[in-house]
Amino acid sequence: MITAKTLNEEEYFYGHKACAGCGGSLAVRIALKVLGEKTVAVLPAGCMSAVGFNYPQLCFSNNAIISTFAGTASMMTGIHAGLRAKGINDVQVVGFAGDGGTADIGIQALSGAIDRNDDVLYICYDNEAYMNTGIQKSSLTPFGARTTTTPAGKNIRGNIRPKKNVFEIIAAHDIPYAATATVGYLQDFINKVEKASKIHGTRFIHVIAPCPTGWGVKTDQTIDLAKEIVDTGLWYLAEYENGEFTLNHKPEEFSSVEDYLKRQTRFRHLTDDDIKLIAEGRDKKWAYILNNWKLKK
Repeated sequence: MITAKTLNEEEYFYGHKACAGCGGSLAVRIALKVLGEKTVAVLPAGCMSAVGFNYPQLCFSNNAIISTFAGTASMMTGIHAGLRAKGINDVQVVGFAGDGGTADIGIQALSGAIDRNDDVLYICYDNEAYMNTGIQKSSLTPFGARTTTTPAGKNIRGNIRPKKNVFEIIAAHDIPYAATATVGYLQDFINKVEKASKIHGTRFIHVIAPCPTGWGVKTDQTIDLAKEIVDTGLWYLAEYENGEFTLNHKPEEFSSVEDYLKRQTRFRHLTDDDIKLIAEGRDKKWAYILNNWKLKK
């Protein structure tokens, strides 16, 4: 098992132009260190392509390419087919796409790749909005969050829609392997990337990766928030494999939802009733999980 102490010392994603405290860049860096040199990375228009491909600098030491915004999974399919045609079978094809590039504009190509069961790994780094184009709402923006397209004022109280349940949508395809993760519980993320690398067929990992700029927090709070979202029960660590859901981590007692939300400027407009509604939604979801999913021993 790969741990933080045994993690590859080589760097495959470095010298990038990401904002200080960027959770997405951490997710990409760690995943590539797990996957190693024999990896081809595909990145659509989004934060990581914007910060990683700055001519004349290329911030990837392994092979990497920018795809169309909607075409991450389809380009991965083509690369894998090309490698296979050349008799190359020991190279991982991995995609790194943000929440908008995954749950919105890229979901059709991803669904198609899963339907074909292409031998690729798709990692969604979820910072809960279209961050690099100005913090617009995506379908993975949580309820109540203020963005430039879901402002908060007297008549509008931020995003009025719940976060799309992409993990279970992907699992509904009967994919060989899917998981949720967070950069706040880094060993869990490492474990899941390593496990996915050894499975054939389409694999999907949805990792929470806070954005200090879009979330309105200090740059040194990324890891704390990425851990706290799990401790509050607003995000869960789970896997789908062989037709079954498994919960990897169950907090003994949820930490304060209000404290987590009020630490972020995107949520500071929320009323007590708003926060109560969010907590009730969490409790309803967890009641379903505990009644229907296995708990990892």
